[in-house]
Amino acid sequence: MHPLHRLLFLAVTPVFLAAHPAPSLGSPPVAPAPASAQPAAPTTDDLLQLGQQLFDQLAPPEIKAQYEFPSKQQWDEFATRLQKALEGDDLNALADYAPQARAALPALQLFPDYADYADWLTARLDELEAAEQIVAPKPAPTAPAPAPKPQPAPLPRKPSAPIENRKSKIENFLPHYDFFLARARTTPAPGRAAALLPVLRAAFIAEGVPPELVWLAEAESTFNPGARSPVGARGLYQLMPETARGLGLSTFLPDNRTDPEKSARAAARLLRTNYENFGSWPLALAAYNAGAGRVTRLLEKTSTKTYAGIASALPAETRLYVPKVCALVAVRGGVSPEKIPAPNRG
Repeated sequence: MHPLHRLLFLAVTPVFLAAHPAPSLGSPPVAPAPASAQPAAPTTDDLLQLGQQLFDQLAPPEIKAQYEFPSKQQWDEFATRLQKALEGDDLNALADYAPQARAALPALQLFPDYADYADWLTARLDELEAAEQIVAPKPAPTAPAPAPKPQPAPLPRKPSAPIENRKSKIENFLPHYDFFLARARTTPAPGRAAALLPVLRAAFIAEGVPPELVWLAEAESTFNPGARSPVGARGLYQLMPETARGLGLSTFLPDNRTDPEKSARAAARLLRTNYENFGSWPLALAAYNAGAGRVTRLLEKTSTKTYAGIASALPAETRLYVPKVCALVAVRGGVSPEKIPAPNRG
């Protein structure tokens, strides 16, 4: 465990133990104190204050020189800046947030009030690390090896189509797909997915949308029905309030976006509408993430009809989000991007 993460854990644990003491082994049960005598549960501000005190007392000088214990305001400001970088068009600026997000995530997971934000950040961290690797300087070419001695020419044979040709073909119309394909192949699906998949697949099928696209939830929320973003998106499919209401969902008492079946049907309806408007799944996914209006304007401005034609002009997050979702569908759902069928209205 990183020393800073250990300090964060130490900062939070005493308060939880004080609020929820464990019974002694072998001791008779103690009658609960009257309700009026029970201390109030610690708030997030209480935890942060105690964490600051322990950090000041226990952190070695070298840790204090590198880190500052964050306040609630600092967490909120970080999330706001990160959201702006996601909506911007600079992959380098987005990559700069990867180290900060990696450091922030373990602490967010310790605070109950921030658990739903932690899942939002987990889903975004994949894209931040992708940006980090995409913009990293390429290694200098190595010196060529000495030329081998001439050998007799081999007998000609019919060439076979290498597997890499197919990957390159997809990469041509879906930039960064190869990167996310390799990443998805080495990353397990979120543990919550298995229990939710039957409900989500049935919801997508009911709306005439290919059920493999339910894996959009991994890219949006890591399959947390309560996940929320700093700008107000909520649920498995991270629907904004206005979008959700336009799709027939309630966003206040109850918030239907946290209902797996209702949010899945709404997300499927939006995907189907986007496909009908733009004619391809990459463009439909780009519209889901960046907005249909922006995709329409870019298509008109560039006089193109393809995702590849507008990819470089899309927000940084969208440029990574679309190939990421397609790679998840390929690995988890078993359908490559060019073979995802059109919606079925029947």
